Amino acid sequence: MNKEQLMARAIRLSEESVSHGGGPFGAVIARDGDILAEAANCVTTHCDPTAHAEVSAIREAAARLGTFDLSGCEIYTSCEPCPMCLGAIYWARLDKIYYANNREDAARAGFDDDFIYRELELKPAARHKPSEIIMEQEAKEAFRRWIDKDDKTKY
Repeated sequence: MNKEQLMARAIRLSEESVSHGGGPFGAVIARDGDILAEAANCVTTHCDPTAHAEVSAIREAAARLGTFDLSGCEIYTSCEPCPMCLGAIYWARLDKIYYANNREDAARAGFDDDFIYRELELKPAARHKPSEIIMEQEAKEAFRRWIDKDDKTKY
């Protein structure tokens, strides 16, 4: 399949999602034009705030391939990824992102992803969600163990 066909599938998934009570987002992960995984937004239908189309498609592709490294694959998503999904795309090492709607379109539809993008630019103390560092020294033990581990799988 070409880029336009893959994006058309992501867009179709977003439309079907709305018809089935989900959010207006769809995603397809492909390698060499072949679909490896596809998903629609299931936040409301699965009561899972992380069940965005991109994250769900990444989970499916990783399980299908048996690896967390999706290098060599591309994602086609009906909308510019939110910060959570963008982070997941980077962690999954997808080669390229294709998207149709942008974050301004999402905001007009009532999805203010841009608010989170703006929050990420702030120092933790200035964000709307308060955060506090506690037990910092105790938590460092896990990092020390990781650093010293000879047989770790880096990711």
